[in-house]
Amino acid sequence: MSRIGKKIIPIPPEVSVTIDGQTVRVKGPKGELSIQAHPDMIIEQQGGAVQVRRPSDERQHRALHGLTRMLIANMVQGVSEGYQRTLIVEGVGYTGEVRGQDLAMRLGFSHEVVIKPPPNITFQVEGRNPTIVRISGIDKQVVGQVAANIRKLRPPEPYLGKGIRYSDEVIRRKEGKTGKGK
Repeated sequence: MSRIGKKIIPIPPEVSVTIDGQTVRVKGPKGELSIQAHPDMIIEQQGGAVQVRRPSDERQHRALHGLTRMLIANMVQGVSEGYQRTLIVEGVGYTGEVRGQDLAMRLGFSHEVVIKPPPNITFQVEGRNPTIVRISGIDKQVVGQVAANIRKLRPPEPYLGKGIRYSDEVIRRKEGKTGKGK
């Protein structure tokens, strides 16, 4: 039995979960999310919790069991607390700025890069320190994908450490040329 799949999902009091066949809708103070679960998964709501069960021990059912449970748990956490990802921009003149809802970044190109947020995603740049960019939203997958797309604009390089990196990412630095003759 899947260790993750057999855990029940507690539902906070401010969150409501509606199960209609294989469609699971989660509504909370930050917004509303829904997924269409696989037809083989059995999703039940018991009091203040949701449980996901699988019909057999087939390989595909074992894989879908933990996945379905985590997708529902992530939706519950997203609509109640939300998700946030922090990026650090390093380099001379590399900065970020929020204009309206868009994020304008100067990354050493000949032009500014303007990123338009998808629905339910907000950008924040710390006032005194324009090199820290926070991406927040209710959908964990979308927050992570937007952060990855921004990081892809200027990935961190190992010699000078310039680029965009996650706040919890460690960049292994390389030593440059030694400059010694033969």
